[in-house]
Amino acid sequence: MNAIVALCHFCELHGPRTLFCTQALHSPVPQQRLGPEIEGQGPGDDEEGGIQMGNRVRARSPFEGNSEDLGSPGPKKADMCEGCRSFSIGHPGYISLDKEASIEYVSHQHPGHPQLFSIVRQACVRSLSCEVCPGREGPIFFGDEQHGFVFSHTFFIKDSLARGFQRWYSIIVVAMDRIYLINSWLFLLNTIRGIIDELQGNALKVFEAEQFGCPQRAQRMNTAFTPGAFLHQRNGNAARSLPSLTNDLNLWASLHTSFAWLLKACGSRLTEKLLEGAPTEDTLVQMEKQAELEEESLGWDGSESLERPRWVAEEATGGCDVGKGALDLPMPSEGVWGAGPPLTRGPSAAFRSLRHMRQVLGPSSFRVLAWHVLMGNQVIWRGTNRELIQSAIDILMTMLPVGCVRKIPYSEAYEEAYRCNFLGLGPAVHIPPHIASSEFCVLVDVRSLTRPTLGPAAFTDEEALGRYEFVVSSGSPVVTDRGPTILNKMEAALSNENLSVEVVDQCLVCLKEEWMNKVKVLFKFTKVDSRAKEDTQKLLCILGATDEDNIKLLKFWMTGLSKTYKSHLMSTVRGYPSPGSEQRN
Repeated sequence: MNAIVALCHFCELHGPRTLFCTQALHSPVPQQRLGPEIEGQGPGDDEEGGIQMGNRVRARSPFEGNSEDLGSPGPKKADMCEGCRSFSIGHPGYISLDKEASIEYVSHQHPGHPQLFSIVRQACVRSLSCEVCPGREGPIFFGDEQHGFVFSHTFFIKDSLARGFQRWYSIIVVAMDRIYLINSWLFLLNTIRGIIDELQGNALKVFEAEQFGCPQRAQRMNTAFTPGAFLHQRNGNAARSLPSLTNDLNLWASLHTSFAWLLKACGSRLTEKLLEGAPTEDTLVQMEKQAELEEESLGWDGSESLERPRWVAEEATGGCDVGKGALDLPMPSEGVWGAGPPLTRGPSAAFRSLRHMRQVLGPSSFRVLAWHVLMGNQVIWRGTNRELIQSAIDILMTMLPVGCVRKIPYSEAYEEAYRCNFLGLGPAVHIPPHIASSEFCVLVDVRSLTRPTLGPAAFTDEEALGRYEFVVSSGSPVVTDRGPTILNKMEAALSNENLSVEVVDQCLVCLKEEWMNKVKVLFKFTKVDSRAKEDTQKLLCILGATDEDNIKLLKFWMTGLSKTYKSHLMSTVRGYPSPGSEQRN
């Protein structure tokens, strides 16, 4: 993340001051800047989150008396007190090296570049003077194109010797990208709030211990007020550093670790992606689910001791998966439609693609299974091999838009159809009789054979599948010569051995996109424009979807449209009369 994170303090004698700042350098640090290693920090520095920690940088200090530092942008030594200073004279600062991204996170009291110093200095002054939220404690956003944009969070630290028994601080994040900073608001707020809570908690312990030993409130009330005593009190109270207020000698090293992680994590959570044309519905749905999952996880970061409720995970992912890996949904371009790259599942039995599953189950059983998948009926796999069932569900769910998928990979109890349309069960799980005989459900029993035999497919590395028998049963018989149009075209592509792997994969992806476009047209026609039933029937004729199976498929796939698309349509037609109402008038 191209930003600077800084800790600022309002000194009673010197006004707003920058105490500590961390910035990311994308170019290697010159060798002449490397100084001797600080005691206790050798070549084997700790590595955390892919960042190698250390403090071996000879950062230019604005307090050193060398001739090369005469033009330093930092304040003069005479203008500093202990409360305004983070590092002693000659301290080299801290550095963290991200080897994978070739980024170095450097921390010192001020940025070394004069222009950056000016930007951070102005942000510091504004965050502790005019740009504050009501109550003087909390987050606020301000800035402009010339001086950068700032996320600022002001807070108080307890101090038994300060006026009002507290001192004023702020943590600011300065960046030139306004959109990126605003989109990171929730992440920055939760992360910085955690840092502030830790500082305030440590300071409160020190404050309570000092008050217990020598209460300052009663002592001040009994002290006669004179001009000399007032000046002495101000001069004495100004020189207390933050490490002394929190009783943490390693405070600056800890802040460096926290600020460096914040810059790395904030830069990794949002990335730019080049899209060729408009994003597909699957892409939009996955982006929405990812955003919902991040918002839910931020709300549960502070409650690690509590077990996250099951319904929270399900709601955050749109019910696509309950448990670990809820967002592990294949994109249409991942090649699992037809005969794409095999799934890496080890030597055990597993399905590799739709074509492979059709060969193993046989054309008739596969058609029954695929028909139920496309219609939105519940598909249940029951057996002992959990990995095999997981691979089958992962393959079948690629036939549907991502928004239509609700899966529970493996469960020891039956789950209702409204919770999932893909369900994996253990072999001893009892299925209610009305579900087993329902026309809206299909069951695949995976049974182990005493004598392994190869099925219809000619297996090579997948001979382990010959140990199982797959029995497909459903209460709804499927007519083999009928069905939705997309199923017929899909089977034609899967059965054509003359088509290469890449051609079959792209063909099936295009089929799904073709029918998703029909779904969009039907949604706008019926839900947004509210056309008459006769007009809808004419539209279905134009779309080539007058058959009952095609209509059911369109209605089911309509539930998988993204919220972004639906809200866009509603916003474009809001305030305009529908065409049908004009004709009726």
